[in-house]
Amino acid sequence: MLLLPAVAPRAQSGTTGAATVYSRPYVLSDELGGFRLGSATGSGTKADPLAVNLELLSASPVTLTIRALVPFRGVRPSGEDPMEMMYFHVSTLNNSGLAWIEFEFELQEILGKASVFSDGLSFDQRRTETKTIYSDRFAQFSRDFEPYDRLLFRDGRVDPLETVSFSFLVTDFTPRDKIYLVLDPRIPTS
Repeated sequence: MLLLPAVAPRAQSGTTGAATVYSRPYVLSDELGGFRLGSATGSGTKADPLAVNLELLSASPVTLTIRALVPFRGVRPSGEDPMEMMYFHVSTLNNSGLAWIEFEFELQEILGKASVFSDGLSFDQRRTETKTIYSDRFAQFSRDFEPYDRLLFRDGRVDPLETVSFSFLVTDFTPRDKIYLVLDPRIPTS
């Protein structure tokens, strides 16, 4: 049995420069590039959200890879499998050189393919209550569930070298051992 620390320091891959961060029961990675994953702490529960710190190097979409350290077994009581309910707090440094006026998150079970209603993965689509969704820089948000699962924050601004924080709940009632979270900052158009 392999035992990993509850929170491990950033592990650097020698070939790609990708970082892998452990925060039991998750492994997070910036292996797909375009940003730097700084740290991750927390277990993903409401009382102890998965707190992710990252730095975006451009205003292009980037993808965070999230894996479960403990494989989904499907035999535990609801809410006890690591990928079934994940409370997130994402802190993002804007190092793109451009101001952001919106920010979108998209969930994917298959890389490059938007999540659909039938896969069970969503920004808590079963509830209309939105107390779990918050940003310190954006006043409004909207959730779209079909034909994809997206969470768009708007009515705000994040200038270069400023940090923005987001909180939200991800649910997956047919959990997989790996999901993707796409982060897409939006810039003003001319």
